[in-house]
Amino acid sequence: MLYILICYDKPETGLERRMAARPDHLAYLESAEDKVRIGGAMLTPDEKSPLGSVIVIEADSIEEARAFAQADPYAKADVFSDVEIYPWRQAAGVVKVG
Repeated sequence: MLYILICYDKPETGLERRMAARPDHLAYLESAEDKVRIGGAMLTPDEKSPLGSVIVIEADSIEEARAFAQADPYAKADVFSDVEIYPWRQAAGVVKVG
């Protein structure tokens, strides 16, 4: 099953913490290449600053998706104010399939 992770940065400290943890975050996603289908930063309307992250992963359960989100270096660096996780069904477009 696919799951969408919608992660909102803390407005007051998210950018500073995000940039410090970014190399570890990208390495984490790269190491989980078999799970990660698509991911990237949500941006402000002017397209200049990150507001958070959206990641679509393949997991056997929502608990596995939660564990994946909690192990993310961004989560460990306290970048996010909130993380929402939902089962997701693709209806259009191309998403990398295992």
